[in-house]
Amino acid sequence: IFVMNEKNGNFATIYRTVIVGGGAAEDDIDLQGATLRQRARDLYAGGGLAKSGPDTLTAATVAWGIIPSPKIDGEKLGLSDEKADQWERQTLREFRLWASSPQCDAERSKNFYALQKLAFLSMLMSGDVFALFGMKENKRTPYQTTIRLLEADRICSPDGYDRLAPCTVRGYEVYNIVQGVETDADGMVTAYWICNRHPLGSNSAVDAAGLTWQRVEAYGDTTGRRNVLHIMSRERIGQRRGVPLLAPVLESLKQLGRYTDAEITAAVISAMFTVFVKSQNPSDGRPFGEMIPAEELIDNADQSSIELGPGAIIDLNPGEEVQFADPKHPNTGYDEFTNATIRLIGAGLEIPPEVMMKQFTTSYSAARGALNEFWRTCSMQRDWFTDDFCQPVYEEWFAEAVARGRIHAPGFFTDPARRKAYTACAWNGPARTNLNPVQEVDAAIKRVDAGFSTAQEETAQMTGGDYNRNIKLRMTEAKRKREVDEIGKAQMAGE
Repeated sequence: IFVMNEKNGNFATIYRTVIVGGGAAEDDIDLQGATLRQRARDLYAGGGLAKSGPDTLTAATVAWGIIPSPKIDGEKLGLSDEKADQWERQTLREFRLWASSPQCDAERSKNFYALQKLAFLSMLMSGDVFALFGMKENKRTPYQTTIRLLEADRICSPDGYDRLAPCTVRGYEVYNIVQGVETDADGMVTAYWICNRHPLGSNSAVDAAGLTWQRVEAYGDTTGRRNVLHIMSRERIGQRRGVPLLAPVLESLKQLGRYTDAEITAAVISAMFTVFVKSQNPSDGRPFGEMIPAEELIDNADQSSIELGPGAIIDLNPGEEVQFADPKHPNTGYDEFTNATIRLIGAGLEIPPEVMMKQFTTSYSAARGALNEFWRTCSMQRDWFTDDFCQPVYEEWFAEAVARGRIHAPGFFTDPARRKAYTACAWNGPARTNLNPVQEVDAAIKRVDAGFSTAQEETAQMTGGDYNRNIKLRMTEAKRKREVDEIGKAQMAGE
C-alpha cells in the first residue's frame, strides 16, 4: 500500500501480509471466469501489448487458416498407395467445396478458415469459446452442415447462479451446474446451458426478464456424436471453464498502461509551460485560466478547470507568484523500466518480447532463439486447437459427405476402427519465420536425406504448402517449359 506524506510529498510503502488459501479449480478459476473475461477483453480493446499478444499468437498459430491433409490408413482399409492417394485428393476437393464457402457458417458470414481465426482469438480473449453443429439447406453447396460459434458469456447458469448440489432445474434433474456447464456425479460434462442472447448486452427491447436458457446435451443419446464443441486450454484437473490468455498479466498490463499514460500526460504538460510576467503595477490582462480563447478550451463547460496553452503569456498582479515543480520529463528510466516489464509480461504469455514488440534489434542468434521458442508455443497451441475444433468439424462434415454418397467409405458408420482410418488427417498451419532462408533450406535437405524428416513435413513447416501437390505442379511447369522451348526452336529454325 502506498501512503503519501502530506508534509513533504514523499511516498512510503506499507507491506500487508495476505493469507491465500488453496482452492479447487471451481473456486479459483470457474467462479472467477466472468470477471476475468470482462477485464481481459477491456484491456484488449485498449490496444497496446494487451492486443499485440493475442493477435501475434493468432497470426502465427492460425493465420489464414489451418489446412487439412487427409492421411488415411490404407493398410487397414485395403487400399494401395495409388488408390489411397487418389482417394485423399478427391476427399480434399470435397472438403474445399464446403470449407471455402460461407455456407458452412450458420450466420453465412465467414468460411471455415476465417471461423478458425475467430474461434482461436475469441478463446484467447475470453478463455474459451463454444461451437454448435447444425443443418441448414443452401443452394451453393451440396452440404448442409453448419457451425455456429458462441461467445463464452452465453454459456452461463440459468437465472445467473450456479447449482452446486443435486436439484431440479426447469424440469431437468441435474447433479451440478457451474458457469453453464452441467456435470454428473463422476465429473463428466453432460450438458451446456445456453442463453438466448448475450447476458451482458444492452438492448432496450429485451430486458433481463427476457433472458431464457436452453439445455443442450453434450453428446447425442443415439449416435454419441458431439453436439457442442468446447474449445479451451485446461490447466487444472476438474476445470470446467477456460482462463483468458491475459489473466496472469492483467495487473502488470494495467500498471504499465497507467505508467505510460502518466508519462505522456506529464510530457504534454511540460511542453505547455506558460510564461508568467510579474509586474509592480496591477495588470488589465486576463486572469489566470482565461489566457486561452473560449472556443479553444477543451473543458469549456467546467468553469473551475484551468487549462494551459502553448506560447501563452500571462500577467500576474503584484504579490502573486507561480511555482512549478521541475517535471523532468520524459523520464530517463522509462525505457529501461518498460522493457523490464514487457519481458515479464512476455514470459507470462509465453511470447518472447522481441516477437510481441516486432523488434529484432539484438543479435542473430538471440532473435533465432526467440523465434524458435515462440514457434514451439505455436505448435503446441495449434495441436490442441486442431484436436478441439478442426478435427471434430472435419469428422462431422465427413459423416455427411459419406451419407450423401459423395465420398466412398465402406464401413464408416458400422466399424469405429474404419471410421478412424478414414478420418485420419494432418493439419498444416502457417509457415515458420526464416531469418536465414539459405541455411534453413540446407538444414531441411540434410534432415530429409538423413531420414530424420520427410519432404512433406519440411514443406509444411517452411512454406505451409503440400510437397506432393508441389511436385505435380512442377511436372506441369516443366512440361509447359519444354513446349515453349520447342516452339522457340521451331521458330528459330523457320527463320
